[in-house]
Parts: sequence; C-alpha cells; structure tokens
Amino acid sequence: MTPYIDPVEAAAEHYKLLLDGQRARMIEMRLPPGARDNEHSHPNEFVYFIQGSKARIHVGGEAMELDIPDGMVMEHEPWTHSVENIGDREIVAIIFELKD
Repeated sequence: MTPYIDPVEAAAEHYKLLLDGQRARMIEMRLPPGARDNEHSHPNEFVYFIQGSKARIHVGGEAMELDIPDGMVMEHEPWTHSVENIGDREIVAIIFELKD
C-alpha cells in the first residue's frame, strides 16, 4: 500500500487547504489547462467540480481520460494519483476528505 501523500504539501500550487476540521478537510483544487499536479493521495473523498474540463488521471502506471462537466460530483475511496488537465479550461473543484 502506498503511503499517504498530502496534496496540499505535494502540489501546493494547485491545492489550498480551506478547512481542517475534526472529521473532515476541505481543499480547493485549481488546475490550469496543460498543467499536471504531483502525485498525491486522498482518503475517502467527495469532490464537487465548480468548473470542469477534460482530464487525464494517472494511477500507478495507467492513465484514463475523463470529461468533467461543470457541477459534477464524485465520490472515491482512498487512492494515490495525479491529475493532468488536457482541456482548454481551468479545473476548479472543492474536495472533502473524510478523516478516520
């Protein structure tokens, strides 16, 4: 199992900590077109995409492409990955990370 890599520390230019509460953290993500963030992790998370674009998600040695519409919401179990914005708009999201 890969150790946890804090996105706020690993990719501070793209992730901003908004709240560090007792049960959850809230993080803002901003990824301009053409940018790729550093590998990082999330525990159980919920993500609300304020502004979407086209992304390539890198997990391990594999990659998948995803069209993210404005207002998309997703839930994901713990994972380690990096995100590449291959679209023509900035990706803006609010991430809610649940603490154990």
